[in-house]
Amino acid sequence: MNFLFMNILYEGGPEFMYPMMILLILCIILLIKSFMDGDKKGKKQKIIGHLSLFTLVWGFLGFMINMIWAFDSISIATGINHSVLAVGLKEALLSPTFGMLVFLIVRLGLIALNLKKQH
Repeated sequence: MNFLFMNILYEGGPEFMYPMMILLILCIILLIKSFMDGDKKGKKQKIIGHLSLFTLVWGFLGFMINMIWAFDSISIATGINHSVLAVGLKEALLSPTFGMLVFLIVRLGLIALNLKKQH
C-alpha cells in the first residue's frame, strides 16, 4: 500500500504532490494542537483554513501546468496513441484530486474544531 501511495505522489508530479503532502501533515499537526491546547483567538484556525485553500489552488495549478505540458507534447508528436493520451490525462488529474482531498480532510477537521468550541 505504501509503495502504491508513493507511486501516485510521483505520478502526479512531485513538484506539486509532495508540497501538498507536507501541507497536509502541517495542517493535521496544527489541528491536533488546536484540539489539545485550544485556539481561543482563532489564529490557528485561520492559518489552517488558508493553508487548506492554498493546497487546493496549488493542486489546480499543477493540473494546468501538466495539461499545458501534455498538449505541447501532443502537438509535437506524430501519430499519438490513445493510451499515451490517457496516461497524460491521469497524471494531470492526480494533483487537483489530491489537493481536493487535502482540502476536504482539513475542512472536516476545522468543522470538528468548531463543533468542539461550541460545546
